[in-house]
Amino acid sequence: KPSRFEKWLDDTFGDKIKDIVIYFSVFVSLIFSIGLFILLPTALVGWMKKIIASAPLLSLCEGGVRILIFLAYLFLVSRMKDIQRVFEYHGAEHKTIAAYEHGEELTPENAAKHSRLHPRCGTNYLFLVMAVSILLFAAIGWNANFAVRLAMRIAFLPVVAGLSYEVLRFAARHDNWLTRIIRAPGMALQRITTKEPTADMLEVAIAAFNLAMDPNYKVENAAGAAQSAE
Repeated sequence: KPSRFEKWLDDTFGDKIKDIVIYFSVFVSLIFSIGLFILLPTALVGWMKKIIASAPLLSLCEGGVRILIFLAYLFLVSRMKDIQRVFEYHGAEHKTIAAYEHGEELTPENAAKHSRLHPRCGTNYLFLVMAVSILLFAAIGWNANFAVRLAMRIAFLPVVAGLSYEVLRFAARHDNWLTRIIRAPGMALQRITTKEPTADMLEVAIAAFNLAMDPNYKVENAAGAAQSAE
């Protein structure tokens, strides 16, 4: 049953509450991401400047700390039961996309045959963001002023995001020794962020894919799949 607070929110905001929750969640996520993956590594490595004089080396150390924090974060959240279920749906999504890309009929049986790892996964993208940021900030240099350094990290986020996306596309479109090296860390991390799904999860993933591809897809089909998964 909804709590008194949830009832008050529903009575006060009505249908707008969903949009409010989404925008608030995105805002909190951005603040959390900036604090954990930009502010914290920059602050930690800032204390090392007394023993490390090289600016490029300081930037590399900052990137290394960022990657360690990211790996620790993934490991810790992967221990949560609810997140493990999310990762199973993540695997179902990848298998569904793989079946579609191979021109197969989208059925749980066909999707189940494919790998849960995918070269264009967001996990690959997140790792590339950190890798590209290491190289970019090492080239830009190290500013001794913490506020300036932090502002530069935030200001260059769109550049890092754009470059990382192009690298991801390039690595996914080509298959050679270079692109396999680029994909390798992200593919390895997907062994954490994806899990083998159940048949009913594949049904839900297929229904969601059909809805994304065709807005006129019969909603009752998707609802039936979701209900069977519950």
